[in-house]
Amino acid sequence: MTRKLTQALQGLLPRSLRMRLLVFLLAAIVLAGAVQGALAYRGALAEADALFDYHMQQTALALRSGLPVDAQDLGPGLDPEDENHEFIVQVWTNEGLRIFESAVGAALPQIAVLGFTDVQARGGTYRVFSMQTRSQVIQVAQNMAARRDMARSLALRTLAPLAIMAPLLVLAVWWGVSRSLAPVERVRRQLAQRQADDLSPVSDAQLPDEVQPLVSELNLLFERVQRAFTAQQHFVADAAHELRSPLAALRLQLQGLQRAGDDVARAAAIERLSAGIDRATRLVEQLLTLARQEAGTAATDPVDLRAVAQLALADVAPAAQVRGMDVGLLDSDAATVPGNAEALRMLARNLLDNAIKYTPPGGRVDLQVRADNGHAVLTVEDSGPGIAPEHRERVMQRFVRETADGAPGSGLGLAIVQAIAQGHGATVQLGASPRLGGLLVTVRFGAGLLAATPLDAGAMG
Repeated sequence: MTRKLTQALQGLLPRSLRMRLLVFLLAAIVLAGAVQGALAYRGALAEADALFDYHMQQTALALRSGLPVDAQDLGPGLDPEDENHEFIVQVWTNEGLRIFESAVGAALPQIAVLGFTDVQARGGTYRVFSMQTRSQVIQVAQNMAARRDMARSLALRTLAPLAIMAPLLVLAVWWGVSRSLAPVERVRRQLAQRQADDLSPVSDAQLPDEVQPLVSELNLLFERVQRAFTAQQHFVADAAHELRSPLAALRLQLQGLQRAGDDVARAAAIERLSAGIDRATRLVEQLLTLARQEAGTAATDPVDLRAVAQLALADVAPAAQVRGMDVGLLDSDAATVPGNAEALRMLARNLLDNAIKYTPPGGRVDLQVRADNGHAVLTVEDSGPGIAPEHRERVMQRFVRETADGAPGSGLGLAIVQAIAQGHGATVQLGASPRLGGLLVTVRFGAGLLAATPLDAGAMG
């Protein structure tokens, strides 16, 4: 019931924030005026009661010296239509004889209650003050309607300045609300005038504290969308650039297959065409992977980095066996980092792929996960030729290869590693392996190590 009532009230409110504020503030002003009027009326009525009660007491005290017994002839003798029935004075003897009345037929009770009391007479309520002397009882009565009229008049005079100031107060509220919402309107105009590709931050200068977090989140959203657009543009440019050569090679290989004169030439052409298709497929997969990693954000699920390393080793084991290489996991620590398990597995697999690809057959590749001052560290080192120090920064870029001659590849492996590492708040460093003599790749993750227990994984070869 309460929910339905709330929904109904919300449906009646205007959707405009300015109109809502104006409606609430004006309603508050009207309510405050009504409460002030009620309090002013009650206060004025209390003051009128105190004033008139005092006046009635003084009138009765003025008559306590007494009136003669035959004073009944001292009545005002006025025309009944001219008599004042709002303020009535009656005097009685102790024997119950009325010897004076200011209004004929006032019909006040003959048996009076001493002090103040309220009685019903002449179709209304009268306030009666009765006082007894040694020989007489004096009654002074006043119609309560007169007091209410006076209290109402006093309350209206109290509220009159507020009624005069109400239009000015409404204008002040309207100006204040419009002035406070002017920065919000400025942001709206900025967004309305933008082109579809304009994702620059929105100015949050002079915005109210309640609106500023919304604009800050909007700017963060613009930044994420800008990164996604940039990654998409890079992907399109990279794909157009890199797919040109493989597709041209496939066309030439297809033409070679068509011109093959015998079965031997045809078989060789088919093998070259199949290898070309495999390379093009691998290139497309790497381009898509790079685009996803640069455009997306890493998950924050806890990931066992040592288990990820073991899965990556299982992925590359067939390629290592073909080349007769010793690939294994050294003694490692159990480290848990926040991230995406599949992305981290791809990171480790790309590092192992590169090491196997550029290390001569029969070489060695070692993978290790260790803890270092609260950080999880993943290292891959090989016995290959390594990379010269002056080229290490450059090979992290797309389509750059500074490796042994004849090794297949597109130059995207380390770029993918870099993108995944950045998405997980990790850093990638290339160096020389002091133990194996080849390349040493170190991926250092941020703080978040949950456990550190040694594991002797042995070697996979």
